[in-house]
Amino acid sequence: MKTMQEVRDRLARGEATVWTAMEMKERVRAGDIPTAAEVDIVTTGTFGVMSGTAAVMTVPVAPPGAFLRADRVTLNGVPAFPGPCPNERLGTVDLIVSGTAAASESYGGGHLFRDLVDGKEVDVIAEAGGKTFENTVFIEDLTSARIFTTRSCFRNYTAFVNRGAAPLDTIFSVLPLEGHMRAATVSGCGEINPVENDPGLMHIRPGTPLLVNGAPGIVMGEGTRSTPERRNIAACAGLSAMDGEYMGGFVTAHGPECLTSVAIALPVLTADDIARLSVTDEQIALPIADITDRAPFSAATYGDVWQGTELTVQVNPLHCLFCGPCTAAGACPTKAVMMGGGIMRSRCVSCGTCVHTCPNGVYTMQAGALHQTDDSTIAVPIVLRQSDRSRAEALCRRLKDQLLRGEFLL
Repeated sequence: MKTMQEVRDRLARGEATVWTAMEMKERVRAGDIPTAAEVDIVTTGTFGVMSGTAAVMTVPVAPPGAFLRADRVTLNGVPAFPGPCPNERLGTVDLIVSGTAAASESYGGGHLFRDLVDGKEVDVIAEAGGKTFENTVFIEDLTSARIFTTRSCFRNYTAFVNRGAAPLDTIFSVLPLEGHMRAATVSGCGEINPVENDPGLMHIRPGTPLLVNGAPGIVMGEGTRSTPERRNIAACAGLSAMDGEYMGGFVTAHGPECLTSVAIALPVLTADDIARLSVTDEQIALPIADITDRAPFSAATYGDVWQGTELTVQVNPLHCLFCGPCTAAGACPTKAVMMGGGIMRSRCVSCGTCVHTCPNGVYTMQAGALHQTDDSTIAVPIVLRQSDRSRAEALCRRLKDQLLRGEFLL
């Protein structure tokens, strides 16, 4: 058994053994399960649609004395909640902006957060005392800006299918979800998810350091809707230190959602820690529910989602026939697809929508199919991933590098 202080001291001396979750799982699958003496820290991560994301920020609107207090405020059209501090007569407004607040069917809070981080200008409109005030701001103009999650990093999610006849629109799909169980949508990064590797939250506690969208932050505690079986956490971090490639907006059939990422370094102190960190995708249940009532009726495993599948979309621009308005570009929930068979990797989250909307096979990805554990003869093709395992793995590597360079402290 080791202590946390011993692990910290080893880090400080440059002697700590740090593995990513992927390196740990590789050892486990090879039948070479390590002991707690062999590894000191395992980095874990997840990335995907996380509705429970919001921001608190102070926004300059007008010169001091221009108005008493703001009644309504929008940022790039996204509605915000003025308060809780009224900032009386200061010309600035404290705001809370939900990641799912929508300016339109294709632009919401998640898009706004990324635009700020990417250095783009944001148009502010405030109404106060019957007057309208306008301003244009950049992230450096915000004297305070933090993102917080009310619930994120769920240990487990639910896969959704439509057992009815007619296709249905839902926040869990981009295209109408086909009926008769012909398609499934999934979320969650499985075996590398932080809470999946610490399901009892033995090490993930209030005050635990982590990365939110690539920025250093802390765990605030358990999140809303957290249960002993399906725990999640609440966290916060400064907006200005975030990386746009690990956050953003995602447009579902019911409007904008928010993409958020979390990475946590888990110390390895005991054999129990090793046992928890040895969980693999094939061992993690993935409940399957009908979208109409969201009640699970069967289950698969995350092995169906992430093992033997491709993590990223493959592109062959030679297949593009320039057949008119690009259906893949129009349907892409992150606006990553470009005309002529191009794709912006900085925005693509490999959800798979382009694979199913391009008629000429420009985009391909083997996304797998769900096999029910009580009837493995039924295979439901996965048509949408709302989590990006590839980016989550990149976060695990990023956090490992920061630990080894002394840039991230436990």
